Amino acid sequence: MTWVSAIEGTETGHTVALLLALSAAFLHALFGALQKGRYDPWTSRTIIDCGLLVLSAPIALLMVPWPPLDLWWVFAGMVVIHFIYKVLMGLTYERGAYTVVYPVVRGTGPLFTVIGAGLIFGERFTVVQWAGVGLLLAGLFGLSAYNMAKITVARDRLASALGWAVVAGLSVAVYTTWDAWGIRAVENPFTFLAWFFFLTAFDFPVIALARGKLRAPDADMIRLGLVGAIIAFGSFGSVMLATRLDSVGEAAILRETSTVFAALIGWVWLKETVGPRRIALMSLIALGAVVVEMGG
Repeated sequence: MTWVSAIEGTETGHTVALLLALSAAFLHALFGALQKGRYDPWTSRTIIDCGLLVLSAPIALLMVPWPPLDLWWVFAGMVVIHFIYKVLMGLTYERGAYTVVYPVVRGTGPLFTVIGAGLIFGERFTVVQWAGVGLLLAGLFGLSAYNMAKITVARDRLASALGWAVVAGLSVAVYTTWDAWGIRAVENPFTFLAWFFFLTAFDFPVIALARGKLRAPDADMIRLGLVGAIIAFGSFGSVMLATRLDSVGEAAILRETSTVFAALIGWVWLKETVGPRRIALMSLIALGAVVVEMGG
């Protein structure tokens, strides 16, 4: 905690925030690949939330200071916002191909976040940085358009899926900005992180329990829940800590290189074909992130 406070707003803090944001991007891509399995989006989310509850409860309740009473409204808002985000992502994935809707969500998210960070935190991007944002968005939306042209199933639901993807992207911006404000408001950032994972993991398991959908987990469910929870800790925790140490907008932009990592994981791990056009578009995404970082 002392070390985090000491490097906030410093060059060291900027470097650490950069590394945290890139780590979040890789882990977020891994998180997406992990969910690409035998379960539908709602079931996968419920299983991972159960894993988060099991792992985060002892940390939040026993190992970090409890949040001050005057900031509980921040945590209440956080729970509502993340529930809406998870529902919107489920609706998006349910209606459209992952390779089409994911880049749209990840493209609209940072754009809205940069605008929100300017309004709320007073952050200002330079002209060069805005050019980098343009490159990144061109790569993300170009990747979505390319993948959309290639798919042959559920094309009748594409318009609906893309609409939900844009709304989900807006929810990404809302939770990124809200969480950045929250982790800066709480004195100990690890208190915020522990209680974030604990409180935002209740919703889907409680709904499943109320609907009678919870059942004894098998080995695959336990594996998905625990591995997914650990990756979520790293992904969401890294980007939130990055927004505490440095620029919210830059962290949001760098996190969206997750699309590049997702393609690399798909190529190496899932044996998917990438192709020269996708490589060019992913290079555009990476270039945009570099321009944003170097132009600050």
